[in-house]
Amino acid sequence: MDTNTTMSGLEPLLTIEALAEYLDVPVTTIRDWRTDGKGPCAIRVGGRVRFAVSDVLHWLTEQREVEPGRGPDGR
Repeated sequence: MDTNTTMSGLEPLLTIEALAEYLDVPVTTIRDWRTDGKGPCAIRVGGRVRFAVSDVLHWLTEQREVEPGRGPDGR
């Protein structure tokens, strides 16, 4: 995933398909996470959902285990 800005200075946006491919999960999983409020924040552009790379990276950081076998909530 490219975290650099584009030539125009804007942050890259990922489609739901690109995010699903990056995370190696089905697109339906990303949609379910959105419905359940569990996935990364998204941006609606012209009725389509896009994900800012910085939001995805922030969300991934929050998912990191605090230690092997213990989730971010310590369980």
